[in-house]
Amino acid sequence: MKEYTGDKIRNVAIVGHGGAGTTSVTEALLFRSGAISRMCKVEDGQTTTDYEPEEIKRGVSVNATLAPVEWRDTKINFIDTPGFADFVAEVKGAFRAVDSALIVVCATSGVQVGTEQCWKLAEEAGLPRIIFVNKMDRENADFDSILDNLRGKFGKQVLPLQLPLGKEDNFQGIIDLYKMKAYRANGNGSDEIDIPEEYQAAAEEAREKMIESAVEADDDCMMRYLEGEEISNEEILKCLIKGIRSAQIHPMLCGSAYKNIGLGRLMSAIIDYTYPAILNDYVVMDKETGEEEIRDAGAPTAALVFKTTSDPFVGRLSFFRVFSGCIKSDSIVHNARREEDEKIGNVFTMRGKNQIPMKEIPAGDIGVVAKLQFTSTGDTLCDKAQDVEFPPIEFPMPMYTRAIYATKKGDEDKISNALSRLMDEDPTIIVTKNTVTKETLISGMGDQHIEIIMERMQRKFGVSAELRAPIVEYRETIRAAAEVEGKHKKQSGGHGQYGHVVIKMEPLPPGGGFEFVDKIFGGAVPRQYIPAVEKGMMESMEEGALAGYPVVDVRITLLDGSYHSVDSSEMAFKIASHMAFEKAMEKCKPVLLEPIYNLEVTCADSMMGDVIGDLNTKRGRILGMQPTDDGMQIVSAQVPYAEIAEYAVDLRAITQGLGTFSMKFDHYEDVPARMAEKIIADHKAEK
Repeated sequence: MKEYTGDKIRNVAIVGHGGAGTTSVTEALLFRSGAISRMCKVEDGQTTTDYEPEEIKRGVSVNATLAPVEWRDTKINFIDTPGFADFVAEVKGAFRAVDSALIVVCATSGVQVGTEQCWKLAEEAGLPRIIFVNKMDRENADFDSILDNLRGKFGKQVLPLQLPLGKEDNFQGIIDLYKMKAYRANGNGSDEIDIPEEYQAAAEEAREKMIESAVEADDDCMMRYLEGEEISNEEILKCLIKGIRSAQIHPMLCGSAYKNIGLGRLMSAIIDYTYPAILNDYVVMDKETGEEEIRDAGAPTAALVFKTTSDPFVGRLSFFRVFSGCIKSDSIVHNARREEDEKIGNVFTMRGKNQIPMKEIPAGDIGVVAKLQFTSTGDTLCDKAQDVEFPPIEFPMPMYTRAIYATKKGDEDKISNALSRLMDEDPTIIVTKNTVTKETLISGMGDQHIEIIMERMQRKFGVSAELRAPIVEYRETIRAAAEVEGKHKKQSGGHGQYGHVVIKMEPLPPGGGFEFVDKIFGGAVPRQYIPAVEKGMMESMEEGALAGYPVVDVRITLLDGSYHSVDSSEMAFKIASHMAFEKAMEKCKPVLLEPIYNLEVTCADSMMGDVIGDLNTKRGRILGMQPTDDGMQIVSAQVPYAEIAEYAVDLRAITQGLGTFSMKFDHYEDVPARMAEKIIADHKAEK
């Protein structure tokens, strides 16, 4: 591959709903540009960008994959991204490396959940958007209805720059409204022809609307247009470029990846309309002053690592976008966040899994380097003399949690090391240890995400594990007070054991924890044994009488007792304390408590009724509803954790993937009697 300067580079993320054809479009662009000699289908499992076994098995993209092409003496770094919500982190990372987004829409399905999500993320990132309507050769493909659908969702800024030539099976090419020419496909290219007579009127009408929308981007052109003056083609092009780059216009193109129609003109549109990679200024924080500053491509070296992958053979691969300066092979850069210097080995780019050697990665380009020692996703690589840091990549919080158990005894350390490596690769994985249940918990974006993590762990690190629902952290407490005694007396010749305590157990308010009160007078229990009594009570609280869960919110008062000058010991008093605790729990009306979480669900207004109805079936208490600035609704509720362990899956089904939620522990409440009976019975059966 040639070396390109930043003015001859474009960086584009290809996004869309799963199944719209993002990977097929990427494959077709690679083939049309000559980067690959054979175009493969997703079903064949041999596409350039879906090469991981997990992707081939499922027929869906899981990773954001780099796919550079050369077209019209320009390098376009395409990044093919996953279309499913579970892998949104890949999209978020890619959006920090690119200057525009190519939104792929299916010509029969139109705007789907993933389309809306990608659009929203691109909007938040401030990226210009080009829409490519794929699968125009399919049965029931209808360009006009898709246009209405897009405008209904994203506004009148959606502007066709092309019309389809033919329909469904007879789809043959496109009509360019700017040049007012038709292009009929002829294999791996197209023939320029005059617009057929039956399309002439529709093309003229669409061109007029294109001009009307284009001139709105420039006040001078708009005034002249309104006064009846003719606007030249060159001026129309300038207006289109201005409108597209400022996201006032969202150009709509069409074609078919399968038939290789419209791909060349799509790449030309990207080159003509989107930002050259070095034109975008960027924001960093000066580490010395703590101030934000706006810099351009001429500033000292600054690059953002937007993706990391772990390979058992090659090691860690860091994907980075250079915003200014240059990163060369065999050089040293500074990691601003870790405050460590990194030795750069060979730099290269990648097309799918294939490495393409590079001498250097200039400003505006995307590169890859292996085996960086300290660097992970979101880190800044810069010139040490100009220590700056990019704002962090804001990844969504994981919403789905499973407990992970080793399938082979002794594999726990291997699992821990593998998960640590995978967390480097995917920032939306969080691994924690629950000190109460002793479980290792893995959290991700959804069930499919977690499944793929497990498969990847087996494939890359040779360690397998099984997933289970996390143990619910129930608690036990009491609702009444009682006085009891515990006496431990054992004599079987020789040194005996003797401990005797009288205690009062009573409930504390919720959140009261544990209180131990010493009311011994006259040495009924010697001072040296009282800590053993308290310790015995605390140990007993670790496993309650109902279902073996920890006991909370109780006060235990040591009232009286007795001892033996020879046979008493700390152990004897601990045993007596255990006995007294068990008796007291039986008399103090023990109850089972369950954790209650505050849940905030963000969904579309039209879905709010379904969300609330579902929460009601989960014993949820609705606390209120609140509209957001972007037209969504936030439903606040309190729900038992036992009912929402699978909520990420449930909410996706209810909202077709558009809903999100956050949850936080709030307090404990009594478990309903019927449920408590089942939990207690299950515990007894297990024991």
